Amino acid sequence: MAISAHADSLASFLPEIKPADLAPGADAFGPVRDDVPVAPVLKGGETVAWAFLTSDFVGTTGYSGKPIHVVAGIDEDAVLTGVQLVKHSEPIVLIGIPNSRMVELTEGYTGLDLKVEAETGGEGHDLDIISGATVTIMVIDDSLVRGGIKVARALGLGGLSALLADEPKREVDMAKDEVYDWTTLSGDGSVRRLTLDIGQVNAAFEATGDQRAIKRPEPGEPDDTFIDMHMALVSVPSIGKSLLGEAEYQNLTEWLDEGEQAILVLGRGAYSFKGSGYVRGGIFDRIQLIQGDNSVRFFDKQQRRLGKVAASDAPSFTELDIFKIPADAEFDPAEPFRLQLLVQRAVGAVEKTFLTFDLGYKLPEQYLLPVAAPAVVDDATGEAAAKAALWQRIWKDRTVEIGVLGVMLLVLSATFFFQFHATMNARFFYWFRIGYLSMTLFFIGWYANAQLSVVNLMALAGSLRTGFSWDAFLLDPLVFIQWFAVAAALLFWGRGAYCGWLCPFGALQELTNKIARALKVPQWTLPWGLNERLWPAKYMIFLGLFGLSFVSIPLAEKYAEIEPFKTAIILKFMRDWPFVVFALLLLGIGLFIERFYCRYLCPLGGALAIPARMRMFDWLRRYKDCGAPCQTCANECPVQAIHPTGEINPNECVTCLHCQVLYQSEDKCPVVIRQLKRRAKTGSVDLKTPLGQPPANHPNAKPQTVS
Repeated sequence: MAISAHADSLASFLPEIKPADLAPGADAFGPVRDDVPVAPVLKGGETVAWAFLTSDFVGTTGYSGKPIHVVAGIDEDAVLTGVQLVKHSEPIVLIGIPNSRMVELTEGYTGLDLKVEAETGGEGHDLDIISGATVTIMVIDDSLVRGGIKVARALGLGGLSALLADEPKREVDMAKDEVYDWTTLSGDGSVRRLTLDIGQVNAAFEATGDQRAIKRPEPGEPDDTFIDMHMALVSVPSIGKSLLGEAEYQNLTEWLDEGEQAILVLGRGAYSFKGSGYVRGGIFDRIQLIQGDNSVRFFDKQQRRLGKVAASDAPSFTELDIFKIPADAEFDPAEPFRLQLLVQRAVGAVEKTFLTFDLGYKLPEQYLLPVAAPAVVDDATGEAAAKAALWQRIWKDRTVEIGVLGVMLLVLSATFFFQFHATMNARFFYWFRIGYLSMTLFFIGWYANAQLSVVNLMALAGSLRTGFSWDAFLLDPLVFIQWFAVAAALLFWGRGAYCGWLCPFGALQELTNKIARALKVPQWTLPWGLNERLWPAKYMIFLGLFGLSFVSIPLAEKYAEIEPFKTAIILKFMRDWPFVVFALLLLGIGLFIERFYCRYLCPLGGALAIPARMRMFDWLRRYKDCGAPCQTCANECPVQAIHPTGEINPNECVTCLHCQVLYQSEDKCPVVIRQLKRRAKTGSVDLKTPLGQPPANHPNAKPQTVS
């Protein structure tokens, strides 16, 4: 078994753990084995469990890009006897969710039966999610389940055999067509039987405790046959020819399409496995075929009657029916399956109660092709596939959220591309922006917890230094999609697409400031000189954190707490009071100075502003009069990103498009007002009619004709 190499090992963590934490009553650990990195957990010198470190067996990394180290105990029955979270680098847990909550959840995996998990593909248990730490929890779950199954297979615990890759799928030998008699077929298991007498059925209903059913026993003597049901897989040539005969088997093969199979069900006794419901509804409601997680109900179009069994020594039956198993049922004839019989009993005028009985079936070995020797697992390939399966599962679970975010990004892109039209009506655009910011805050932020952070950038830098992998970044689909959208937006519009529209904390600041303005809270405009000198603070904070990440990422993540995002957005202010006071203080200042934190302190904003200098287009339209002499846009810019000389600083602009609203304002823009007056004098425009075209000196304006 290939083991991933890393500095942290099982031996380094065992001194920190009490043996009793991994197995009740244990008092010591034995030495770590050389062949498989596990250590015996001893009780009075006897091995009662095996200790293993999840990161020794699976390489799934958390949101930090590092493994989450969990030590667990597993007993001879492949059941986890104890679980301990020993080390992690998850920032949301380090500085957000209490570590005690994570420890409690991890220890809750004690008692997990890995035999069940192996049979169900790791889905035999409920996943307990902590809000704000979904990715972290899913990584712990994946590591414990997959790592535990690998240990159980390696040690042969719980009857689990060694892990094999590409275990060959058994196939039916379609060339085998020998004909056998009934005695042979029923003796080797080609025909399986379920027999119930009336006494057994009455006893089964009595065991339910349903007095209504008990009072209506089946008529007849206890030894009388209730049902004698037989089943065989007649799409297998040898079985089909033996029971159906050559001609009827040929008819069967013509009836079946590619990938379809068929079973023969025979019955006699007081109870019919078909009933009469199929006559009215077209469905045989008393039987269903079950294989693994799949079940098949049969309809009248999938059924054919058989006149008699071809085998000469076969008993007589009152019901002989062939049922077709459709190809899309994913039925595997080489694997075991069962036919479930529903026994119903009337307990009222229209009410019935039910019991089920199973007739199991497994195709005898002689009808299957020989199995080739399986290949030993390629652990690296299997690990890569498991990691891919984890992030794909997460993406599938969040399909709705991904769709909503996709729509939001499309709407925002359309707004930017057609910004002149979007900002024509000032009132409409005001409420559109309020609605969009509310969606950003409540959906992206408080609901989906998809707030971007400078920690993401530090994790990316760390990953590039140590060996880049997409796995850790794909674990949070909404964050992943946003980063790609931000990267594209930086080339077109700069940092404003994210900071001004998609940042939940930025939205929270702007919305609370709008409320403050509505309540007549005075607004402070910093002197231009002071404003310019405060701008660089966020760049210095970012560079300091980025440099610190080269020394110690955990330390940099702690200092990144200057971002109030986790407190206000991820944890919704449910946190220790110093963090809450800090976040509220920033929001409080923002009531007087709009987006104070975004403008002067945000390291993420500083990080995005640096590459934003490469943007390819200048979308915000300006007049020659802007800045000299007109100062309307500069005075009304909510983040003071417009210089007194009229230029817009793209590093500070949040692309709120308020200047584009003013650009077309018939009440505030002097250029538009002059143009309206000039056109009014010529009689070419009604002053009461809003402008439908850009002003005359607009670069896109059409030539004006004077009437």
